[in-house]
Amino acid sequence: MASAPTSKYNSHSLENESIKRTPRDGVNRDLSETVPRLPGETRITDKEVIYICPFNGPIKGRVYITNYRLYLRSLETDSALILDVPLGVISRIEKMGGATSRGENSYGLDITCKDMRNLRFALKQEGHSRRDMFEILTRYAFPLAHSLPIFAFLNEEKFNVDGWTVYNPVEEYRRQGLPNHHWRITFINKCYELCDTYPALLVVPYRASDDDLRRVATFRSRNRIPVLSWIHPENKTVIVRCSQPLVGMSGKRNKDDEKYLDVIRETNRQISKLTIYDARPNVNAVANKLVLTGAIQVADKVSSGKSSVLVHCSDGWDRTAQLTSLAMLMLDSFYRSIEGFEILVQKEWISFGHKFASRIGHGDKNHADADRSPIFLQFIDCVWQMSKQFPTAFEFNERFLITILDHLYSCRFGTFLYNCESARERQKVTERTVSLWSLINSNKDKFKNPFYTKEINRVLYPVASMRHLELWVNYYIRWNPRIKQQQPNPVEQRYVELLALRDEYIQRLEELQLASSAKLTEPSTSPSGPSQMVPHVHTHF
Repeated sequence: MASAPTSKYNSHSLENESIKRTPRDGVNRDLSETVPRLPGETRITDKEVIYICPFNGPIKGRVYITNYRLYLRSLETDSALILDVPLGVISRIEKMGGATSRGENSYGLDITCKDMRNLRFALKQEGHSRRDMFEILTRYAFPLAHSLPIFAFLNEEKFNVDGWTVYNPVEEYRRQGLPNHHWRITFINKCYELCDTYPALLVVPYRASDDDLRRVATFRSRNRIPVLSWIHPENKTVIVRCSQPLVGMSGKRNKDDEKYLDVIRETNRQISKLTIYDARPNVNAVANKLVLTGAIQVADKVSSGKSSVLVHCSDGWDRTAQLTSLAMLMLDSFYRSIEGFEILVQKEWISFGHKFASRIGHGDKNHADADRSPIFLQFIDCVWQMSKQFPTAFEFNERFLITILDHLYSCRFGTFLYNCESARERQKVTERTVSLWSLINSNKDKFKNPFYTKEINRVLYPVASMRHLELWVNYYIRWNPRIKQQQPNPVEQRYVELLALRDEYIQRLEELQLASSAKLTEPSTSPSGPSQMVPHVHTHF
């Protein structure tokens, strides 16, 4: 198993490698250059380069390439520059200049990254000096194109928690009060025969038989039939998701599909309304205006008890996931906790078949592929916007969201690999790789919002107008040293300091109480008065 109950390595530990070499000038120098390495990470090569820094100009450095990262350290005494770039982040590698190019630093490599970075390295022009670096980077940054494994399958990190156990669909639906008299859990898709991009476990109307589901599947794109995502704990309205109906140019109808939608509508006889949100990009639908606006409208329909809601886009795995997950985040406070948000991502995105492999291009060199799209990034950006408008409503902080996005690309964990649950089952991802949630849940304090106030049944309605939306500077522009990163709120910083001070005083008090108890049990040291029995500890609290 990739995760074990005992930890061989600290959750953030990196093996260090000291590299000693004799330079060409014949002078023996012990460089002792420490290069970080994960368990399972191996060094491939290193080379002296000129890094064309877009902010500070050319910097002489040495670049180290492993099967996981590109790591550059400046060799100049007046610069402490370090670049640490997971190879999975690389989108494109291009040669710049030629053997006859003129001009300083005009010959080398230009690397475009998925996380807003652009890296340029200049090399000496003689002897095809960039060839080996280009070939090695291309080979290990795009392993699938070279019949190599993605690094997640080589990663040997161990954590004290197993992130793969975070999401259990039966437990999550049970938390929502399912199954009940109107909704049932079906295993019709346990072998992914009904729909190969849906999860094995589905929640459908109690009155719909498995044969009904098979007939409906023929009229839905990719067989992605309407299934339940979330049910309101009080008014019992639901959020249902699916793909588009196959009406075609002639506007075909399907009696089985229409009957099935009627059954969904009638699961709540007190309301008996079902609103359909069509989120296809070529349809002038209400769900298309900014992603937050559509999610707010979905949440409002369900929260007010006016109607149940069915959301679909073309195939039900892009805009559909954005709208359902954001609406559920607004409606259900559980999803605003660290573990709850992990479950939301596992359920609405990973389990329900968002095409992470196609949209992100893990290990794939086809950077111009039309399937590439920042759908999940847009969702996380919306979550960040909500956290800014409701600073006490979320247990997690900004670092939590940035860590998720960084490892969306890194290929260090198996969490976001492949397009659907059936593909992950075939590749035994949960057995052969480590979960991102193992990293996060082994050190939750690092990702907690100190202002979090747990509330139940509070619905969040963010303001979605452009005037109230902000640029996420700490994510999109974090690589620019000229853009000062947003410093922690002084109140937040002081609050964290006070919490640490409180913990320190409590620990000291407990130690003194234990020492006092030990003295009381000694017959030769009987206290002379009550004041000596319990020490007086003065604190600020």
